[in-house]
Amino acid sequence: MNPMEKVVISKATLNIGVGESGERLSRAINLLETLTGQKPVKTFSKVTNPEFGIRKRQPIACKVTLRGEKVNDAIKLVLDGIGTNINKSQFDDQGNLSFGIAEHIDMPGIKYDPDIGIFGINVNITFEKPGYRIKRRKIQKNKIPARHMVKKDQTIKYMEDNFNISIE
Repeated sequence: MNPMEKVVISKATLNIGVGESGERLSRAINLLETLTGQKPVKTFSKVTNPEFGIRKRQPIACKVTLRGEKVNDAIKLVLDGIGTNINKSQFDDQGNLSFGIAEHIDMPGIKYDPDIGIFGINVNITFEKPGYRIKRRKIQKNKIPARHMVKKDQTIKYMEDNFNISIE
């Protein structure tokens, strides 16, 4: 197999949407920090929505982006929490995978802490092939040809081989 055709995980993003700033958001930040060992960043609202009591540029969620070896550990932890069944519709056409876990205490080794509470976590996994740097670099930036893009079936095969999941 051509080494440039090998699919790898570029990054995984774990996100907790709280919908309000304050103590709940700080507890969500503490939870993500204990799960991943990295400091999360706050994400801010883009619009004002008076029905939900949200103002523009108000912190309402937090996320952490994992790369390298931390990605595999986090994915294994979350997949054990939801079971190893993933629906085919959770993969998009660019080969990315998105799923959520309803309660973080479903993950093995995580116990309920009344100081933190219970939060749901959204997980987004981005896949790429070697050579994707030409899309991000500053000098001589270029487009990735369609034949080199990651396809949905390649991502499904990667997840089945490396994480022993079953696709429904």
